[in-house]
Amino acid sequence: MKTKITGAELLALGYPEGEAIGAALQTIDTHFATAEKKVIESELKAVLDNPIHYEEHPFFGTVAEALLPKKSVIKPIRNTPLPYKIYGPEWIEEGALKQIDTAMRLPVARAGALMPDAHQGYGLPIGGVLATENAVIPYAVGVDIGCRMCLSIFELPISELETRKNDLKRMLVHNAKFGREDFAPKYRKDHEILANPLFDEIGMLTPLKSKAAAQLGSSGGGNHFVEWGIVDLTDPENEFNLAPGSYLALLSHSGSRGLGATIASKYTKVAMEQCKLPDEARHLAWLDLDSSAGQEYWLAMNLAGDYASACHHQIHERMAVGLRTTPLAMVENHHNFAWKELGPDGREYIVHRKGATPAGKGVLGVIPGSMTAPGYIVRGKGDPLSLSSAAHGAGRTMSRTKAKNTFNQKEVTAYIQNAGVEVIGSGLDEAPMAYKDIVQVMAAQKDLIEIVGTFQPKIVRMCGDNRFKEVD
Repeated sequence: MKTKITGAELLALGYPEGEAIGAALQTIDTHFATAEKKVIESELKAVLDNPIHYEEHPFFGTVAEALLPKKSVIKPIRNTPLPYKIYGPEWIEEGALKQIDTAMRLPVARAGALMPDAHQGYGLPIGGVLATENAVIPYAVGVDIGCRMCLSIFELPISELETRKNDLKRMLVHNAKFGREDFAPKYRKDHEILANPLFDEIGMLTPLKSKAAAQLGSSGGGNHFVEWGIVDLTDPENEFNLAPGSYLALLSHSGSRGLGATIASKYTKVAMEQCKLPDEARHLAWLDLDSSAGQEYWLAMNLAGDYASACHHQIHERMAVGLRTTPLAMVENHHNFAWKELGPDGREYIVHRKGATPAGKGVLGVIPGSMTAPGYIVRGKGDPLSLSSAAHGAGRTMSRTKAKNTFNQKEVTAYIQNAGVEVIGSGLDEAPMAYKDIVQVMAAQKDLIEIVGTFQPKIVRMCGDNRFKEVD
């Protein structure tokens, strides 16, 4: 008579779910099909208690192997990086170059590029683009998953920037929350993103739903902003079917808040546990897309991206209500994300853009400058050497710490006022002088994008000051 032991009985013995139970059931079926059940249970309990003693056992060796901690095997990386294109190399620091070199040595890497606004980050540099095969790298997406731009153009005279300045400032203070600020419950707006079934289907997302609901429609800290300004459309063939000229506009920059940061932290840890790499590459640990963790991260990443988009849309909806109008046009794009895209060889790759704007042929996007410098509405040319990418901004010339130690509030305030810009919030770490010249950055990528129009900031709201001050 065949011995019957079920997975539930193995769980009752103390066996963990997964590989060990499968190995035990296979061993019983192959070697102990007619043995007495109590004897087999006793043997299996002994293996569970001391798996190291059974590593070489002819029958129970596979069970012991499944029970023992996996031996850490460091995956080798290439000795030399694959070739890649650098745009604006004269402005890129050594640390960023070393990071993209390391990324291009990964065995899963297939192509890459470095944008002219690039600077050193964690894992992949900010401004780095990396194509991999069947692998996604959480740190190559970035901690702020789905960090993005959103621009609304309104059919209102730009003179309102002066005649309604107080109203516009009030809208920024009351309808744009930053950092740890949340909207009071009675002012929060619902959104279909919160009904996404992934919040129930992926265990680590479930406890994040309430936080996501509380932060919906708000912005992060750091270099995130919401600002009023002037769009000058210069391309008469623009996709908006608008006449060239000047328009009142709203531009926002933010990501997926605590939701995205928690997803990034969780799956970066999983990747680093499952994919051991040499020290210089450890932050580039990847998840195979055909693994359960890889599939989970991909779904969670896309949810975070959709959530970031929902936050921007609510910000713009609140401002449009204040203006008592609706936008003529909207342009938006992620610049911290990963996409499945076809390469020139017709194969599918995972293209990571960490601080890089999608610039496929005909694709619209927004590349901001600093708080005093112009931003640009761009149309991608689909350049294959850049992996259909472009810069995501001006890019920093110094770290936040160095900026705080280099500049003083008086000189920064004078610089901003001389540019004809008013700022609510912000600190010395976001001083405009800490950024590269956006005009030079744009010149370095003229083969990647066409300029459709410009955006000049006029009233900027950032993290750091939630007070409203009347203007004279």
